[in-house]
Amino acid sequence: MHHHQKEAQASAEKKEVKPAPVEPLYPSTTLPDGQVVPGHVPYLIVGAGTTSVAAFRAIKSADPKAKILVVSGEGEEPYMRPPLSKELWYSDNPDSPTQLKFKQWNGKTRSLYFEHHQYYTPTSELLTRVNGGVSILKNKKVVKIDPTFKTAFLDDGTAVRYDKCLIATGGRPKSLAVIDHAEESVRSNTTLFRGIKSYQRLEKVVSQGKHITIVGGGFLGSELACAIGHKSKKTGGSVTQVFPEIGNMGKVLPEYLCKWTTEKVKNEGVDVITQAYVKKASATPSGRVKLELNNGRIIETDHVVIAVGLSPNVELAATSGLELDEKQGGFRVNAELEARSNLWVAGDAACFYDLRLGRRRVEHHDHAIVSGRLAGENMTGTGKPYWHQSMFWSDLGPDVGYEAIGIVDSTLPTVGVFAKATIKDTPKAVVEQTGEGVRSITEAQATTVSTTPDAATTMKNSTVPHPPEEGEQYGKGVVFYLRDKKVVGLLLWNVFNKMPVARKVLKEGKSYDDLSEVAKLFSLHSDQ
Repeated sequence: MHHHQKEAQASAEKKEVKPAPVEPLYPSTTLPDGQVVPGHVPYLIVGAGTTSVAAFRAIKSADPKAKILVVSGEGEEPYMRPPLSKELWYSDNPDSPTQLKFKQWNGKTRSLYFEHHQYYTPTSELLTRVNGGVSILKNKKVVKIDPTFKTAFLDDGTAVRYDKCLIATGGRPKSLAVIDHAEESVRSNTTLFRGIKSYQRLEKVVSQGKHITIVGGGFLGSELACAIGHKSKKTGGSVTQVFPEIGNMGKVLPEYLCKWTTEKVKNEGVDVITQAYVKKASATPSGRVKLELNNGRIIETDHVVIAVGLSPNVELAATSGLELDEKQGGFRVNAELEARSNLWVAGDAACFYDLRLGRRRVEHHDHAIVSGRLAGENMTGTGKPYWHQSMFWSDLGPDVGYEAIGIVDSTLPTVGVFAKATIKDTPKAVVEQTGEGVRSITEAQATTVSTTPDAATTMKNSTVPHPPEEGEQYGKGVVFYLRDKKVVGLLLWNVFNKMPVARKVLKEGKSYDDLSEVAKLFSLHSDQ
């Protein structure tokens, strides 16, 4: 055969050879409970919290036919955490704890779950559905990831290949050594508050009119103290709160505001013990818990709630060769939230590089949404860095609430500007106005970025930002947090729908000298 004939034959043969389909390395596995673990998925999300939801929504919007497998260790479909320490406690419906429906401050009822059950694709159908879908694999844990071979291994040894993977493992509540070392009856009367099950369990105890002691003075501890204090008025129970700071949210709020807030919490009927910690915990003969404090006080209580922060769930670091941040905890990721190629981390467990404020780890609902969305977008190929500052909010009941952005740390110098509040300046009023209880959503709906001061705004007593005056009722106001005389954080106290303004101030890196002008942007003295 001539040379050119050989070539022609070879090229004809080449045309006939169809590329062999790439076989997944692992077969799909059917588990004893009927769930199916696909051998290969385009998108894998480890964890089923808020971050996970934000990520799969972002993936679906960029890639509508995406096939996404979410692994839920908790065995629940994704749900919102904020109402567990806020609105659910204010419900008069005896079925709230089982139905997990709550009334927002405006009276509108909604479910704790992000999506209806029908939204999710059964795991057995994920690979065959033409339009893809989101499947939740329940009661399973990913124990190891091999980023080189893009493979995740479950606790039962099953393996899943992925194209893109997101670690959204969140965190778990920290405990206290004194409780861990106490006898069994003390531990069984203690709740580390985090998810649906801990809420349901605690709600049962509270509804029996028991005495509850909350250890912790941060967001969660203070919200729970107010919420349970409110509910205990009806049940005949009582609440004590213990923490080492000088007042509620002492790590965040400047001293004067922190002390004033503590008075608000006391108004809910809570016995607040500041500058104290638990030295010893033991069981009483009647089966209650005895707490001995460092200041000599002794509390006898029915149930202890620990709310002293989160430990990020980072067990995967050791098995999967991922880097942790020694200072802040969490998986170290770059500004695009990547730990390794095709592997992202978002939410509570991520220690990310913020282009404006440096390396950070944030434990808040809105950050879970912002970072989850960014990771989802980047998993579909966007390659965006983290720049959209997440905000966070806290409501101490329907009448006092705040929103904050950036680095809000009470050890930084602060400048506060306050004014008299009107009836409109409450969390309840915002929800009535917008119909939405999750503040990061109301904030997103507020588009009014007015950069010219309202001409009608006369800054009474604060043409120069004045330190808050003794005995002032902090109705509403703005607190600026400064580092090297630059604004690195803002806290809006009963000032709502102004987050776009705050975000702009932060982005522009305003300095101390601009503050009297900047304060005017928040129209504190107008009734609008």
